[in-house]
Amino acid sequence: MTEHDRGILTGEVFDESTEISLSQLCEVCSVEHTLIEKLVEEGMLDPVSRQSGEPRFRYTSVRITRTAMRLQDDLGVNLAGAALALELLECIEELQRQVRSSRGIN
Repeated sequence: MTEHDRGILTGEVFDESTEISLSQLCEVCSVEHTLIEKLVEEGMLDPVSRQSGEPRFRYTSVRITRTAMRLQDDLGVNLAGAALALELLECIEELQRQVRSSRGIN
């Protein structure tokens, strides 16, 4: 019996400090390099370093890229609109953290 047969999920845990290359980001999100370049131009993604000439991104860029793609695919939002939506979602998350903190809820 394999792990798959037993319903066991395997994977890696990544935190915000984990970095991935442009190629890895494209592979994980199933997108072309040009889309990532456009997300950088719109300010949604920010490379943190370069290694062998290739930009590297925080692993949180995967969530951002996937959210931007869903906004485009599901709602027809252009990249500028997706950038605004992501910024507003980030503000909402921060406000929710502040409310939980003020109530003593983690």
